[in-house]
Amino acid sequence: MTSTLEIGTNGTGTKEDPVIVVLQLTGGNDYMNTVVPYNDPLYRDYRPTVNVAEDEVLVLDDQFGLHPTMGPIQDMYKDGNVAIIHGVGYENSPRSHFRSMDIWHTCEPDTLGTEGWLGRVVRELDPDKENVVTAVSMGPALFRALVAPNVPVATVENIDSYGLLTDITPEEKLNRVLGRYKRMYSPAIGTGPVMDYLGQTGLDALKGAEILNVAPESYSSTVEYSDSSIARKLKGIAQVHLAGLGSRVFYCDHGSFDTHADQLGLHTRLWSQVSQAIRDFFDDLEEHNAADNVVMFLFSEFGRRVYDNGSGTDHGAGGVCIAIGKGVKGGQFGQFPSTKASDLDQGDLVPDLDFRSVYTTLVEDWLGLDPVPIVGGTFEKPDFILK
Repeated sequence: MTSTLEIGTNGTGTKEDPVIVVLQLTGGNDYMNTVVPYNDPLYRDYRPTVNVAEDEVLVLDDQFGLHPTMGPIQDMYKDGNVAIIHGVGYENSPRSHFRSMDIWHTCEPDTLGTEGWLGRVVRELDPDKENVVTAVSMGPALFRALVAPNVPVATVENIDSYGLLTDITPEEKLNRVLGRYKRMYSPAIGTGPVMDYLGQTGLDALKGAEILNVAPESYSSTVEYSDSSIARKLKGIAQVHLAGLGSRVFYCDHGSFDTHADQLGLHTRLWSQVSQAIRDFFDDLEEHNAADNVVMFLFSEFGRRVYDNGSGTDHGAGGVCIAIGKGVKGGQFGQFPSTKASDLDQGDLVPDLDFRSVYTTLVEDWLGLDPVPIVGGTFEKPDFILK
């Protein structure tokens, strides 16, 4: 099947419109074992147990290499379609999962934000709510990055069965998703704002679910995705993208990357799943001539401690972001933070690139929007998107 990706009856997007797929690495991905500074003698001093063997590193250059399970991403890097963005974060990292993720989601490091940065993006892309599936959240709960007043987001747990279950009504499915959202966010931002949001978007979400039902029906591919939860999510995103419904923003996650213990085994399994799923996803889009306008963005709420704890690593600060796609300028951007003991902050890598700088590049150079109201200020842009 070849997708035309033209404007549909419910769509506002066209084949040329840029699409972003955000893959959240939930739990705090270990930067130093993802992009390994294998030529830095301090690396093995800090990581006597939790390290990547030098002969297993997938070499990128004479300083850095990838985790050995990231072969599919290394291949895409060699093709010029992967940007590795070093040393990303913000000042005074709280090293708390909830607060750190909230900062990344809302672009509010100093106060408790109420709007997600991608919610603002969707509002700019579709201000009149002409398309209730402009944004699609793939997973059991709605991600806060997508939340903003009067912004509909279609939240899909499993696209193959969504709308096809006979034992519960669509309203019950919607209430299940919205119930999770209420439990997640009421403690942080109060029941009032949560209920306001649910009241405004509930019907839109229900409409979105009905529209997305057509995606699996119209989908055909020779690509066999690997057997993992992230592969299933990315396959669902591919199905929606190929259905030509005008969706512009997709969001999913994988984890948990919170590797306090048994990191070597857990990190290997997680990155094997993520890397292969990404390769399958882009192979699928390529088969349908639908990859040119898609950029995928990977981030985690923080990196991990420079020193291992004998079995894993604890919560840290500076991390790495990765952008993938034909619209990406391949290579490495920013600087790997200094590993000298005197330069660490409480044993952590110090980020020197604000995460809002990375968002600014995505918003302005990829999506073509004014980044200032979306990220909350003016930030220097790393140049990882092709002009």
